[in-house]
Amino acid sequence: MFLSIEQYGFRIGLKTDNAIYKLTSEILNAKNNKLLVGSIICDMEKAFYIDHGIVLSKLNSCDINGKDHALFQSYLDNRNFWTTIYNDSDNSNKVSSWSKARHVVRQGCVLGPPLFLLFLNDLSKIINKTSAPLIFADDSSILFVNFNLIDFNNIHIVFETLNERFKAN
Repeated sequence: MFLSIEQYGFRIGLKTDNAIYKLTSEILNAKNNKLLVGSIICDMEKAFYIDHGIVLSKLNSCDINGKDHALFQSYLDNRNFWTTIYNDSDNSNKVSSWSKARHVVRQGCVLGPPLFLLFLNDLSKIINKTSAPLIFADDSSILFVNFNLIDFNNIHIVFETLNERFKAN
């Protein structure tokens, strides 16, 4: 599976310290060259809340089909969950009813992170023409480096592009 070079996290050799080094290096290089730096920082709070249909479609676009695609589909489909809330003061539990998981990739499982990376993989492709995206798992920093404030208009364009992408996905 081809993953964007801007994607850090959940990958061998691309850990938190690599992402921090890249981010600070980009900022310091720009400042040393007397350039202006701007940023959009995204924290995707519900990172593993992703649409199964979109993930399966992205698997198809990566030429994962046939039995391999069916394996991922069976992993995602027909999953149910329930929630327990424990009340310490009276040693009681409240249990929800079972619900179907339509938009969740479970954290803590082997396939969760790779599916999430696939889900985000196209993010940098749609915005890196005018910016320098750096994505660490569910956190993203998009840097803008320019000579003058007028050229920072592309921050607004990228912000709108991100909003549309997040709405669609």
